[in-house]
Amino acid sequence: MINPKAYRWGAEPSCIRELYHYGRDLARTHGEEVVCDFSLGNPMTPPPPAVLDAFRRFADHPDPREVHGYTVAGGDPSARWAIACDLNARFGASVGAEDLFLTAGACPALVAVFGALTLSPKSEFIAVAPYFPEYRTLVEAAGATFKAVPVKVDDFGIDLPSLAALITPLTQGVILNSPNNPSGVVYARETLCALASLLTEKSREVGHPIYLICDEPYRELVYDGTEVPYLPHIYPDTVVCYSYSKSLSLPGDRIGYVLVPPTATDARALYLAVAGAARASGHVCAPALLQRVVAACASVRPDLTAYERNRRLLYDTLTSYGYRCVYPNGAFYLLVEAPEGDGKAFSDRARKEGLLAVPGVDFGCPTHVRLSYCVSEDTVRRALPIFRRLIETK
Repeated sequence: MINPKAYRWGAEPSCIRELYHYGRDLARTHGEEVVCDFSLGNPMTPPPPAVLDAFRRFADHPDPREVHGYTVAGGDPSARWAIACDLNARFGASVGAEDLFLTAGACPALVAVFGALTLSPKSEFIAVAPYFPEYRTLVEAAGATFKAVPVKVDDFGIDLPSLAALITPLTQGVILNSPNNPSGVVYARETLCALASLLTEKSREVGHPIYLICDEPYRELVYDGTEVPYLPHIYPDTVVCYSYSKSLSLPGDRIGYVLVPPTATDARALYLAVAGAARASGHVCAPALLQRVVAACASVRPDLTAYERNRRLLYDTLTSYGYRCVYPNGAFYLLVEAPEGDGKAFSDRARKEGLLAVPGVDFGCPTHVRLSYCVSEDTVRRALPIFRRLIETK
C-alpha cells in the first residue's frame, strides 16, 4: 500500500514548479528568446563578492573535515554565534547561539516548527492569505490542520476580524510571511502591533500561547526605506524561520535557521521540540560548507539594484496598460489582478505566448497571478508587449 497523502503531494506538483519546468522544456526546444519566465523566485543576481570569496577560501582549506565534516545537529557554534551577533547588532535582539537551530533552508525550518507544535491531527495552524502554497503541505505533513485567513485584495493586509474568528482552542500558531510571497507587501509596525494585541488576547482566552511563526526569507529585500520590524520585540511568542536563499542568492545551496527567542513561552522546551522534530524528519545537520560561509558572511547584505529597476519598470508599465496591482515594498514579486478576474485563465492565455505567470489560486488569491521579477531586464522588456496584447484582448 502507498500513503495516499504522499501520493497526492507527489502527483500534484507545486503550481510554481510545474510552470517553471514547462518553461525550461520550452526554452530547450525553441530557445530562451521565446520564453518570458516569471514563475520561480530564483535570484538572478550573483552572490555578493564576500560570499564567493568565502566559498573559495573554505574550498581550499587544508583539513576537509573542518569544512565538509559533520557538525552538531543544531549547527556549528561559531555559525550560530555569528548569526546571533548580527541579529543583536541590528535589532537589539538579545539572543544567543543556543537559541538558533540551523537548517537546510526555510522550509525545513518550518517543518521542524510545525512538528514541534503539532499535538494531534486537530491542531490548527492559520496562514494569512496570500500565502506561500507549501504551507498547506507542510502543515498537513506534520499531521495538523491548515486554515487560511481570506485575502484582502485591496491592499493584501491582514484581515484581523477574520483571523480572530478562525482562532479556536486548537490553534497552535499563526503563520506570517513579511515581506510577503506572493504580494511583495511588507506589514507595517502598526498592523503587527494590532496583530500582537489580538494574539495576546486570544492566548489568554484559549489558555495557552498561540505562537506567531514568522517566515522571513525576504527580510533584507525591501525598498524605499521600508521597515521590517523585529517581531519578537512586538510579540514575544514569535518563532522566526529564515533562509539565506534570497538575501545571499543561494537558493540551491540550502541554509537557514529557526530562532526560538528567549522571550517565547517555554522557550527551551520549544527549542528542544524543534530539534526533535527536525531529527524525526531526517535532519542530521545543515550543510557544513554553507555553515562556514554564513559564519563569515552573516552581516553581508544583498545588492537590490537590479530588483529595484525591474520592480519600477514592471509596475509602472503594467499599471499604465490598465492592470491593477498593489505596489510592492519588498521581496521580488508582483501580484497582478487578472483582467478577466480569473488568474488561471489569464495564466493559460499568457502561457500560449511564452509568458509564464503563476496563477494565484494556490496562494489563496484566485483572481490574480504572481510575477517573479528576479529576472533579467531583457526578460521584462520582452514581456511588456505580450502583457499589452493580453489586456487588450481579454
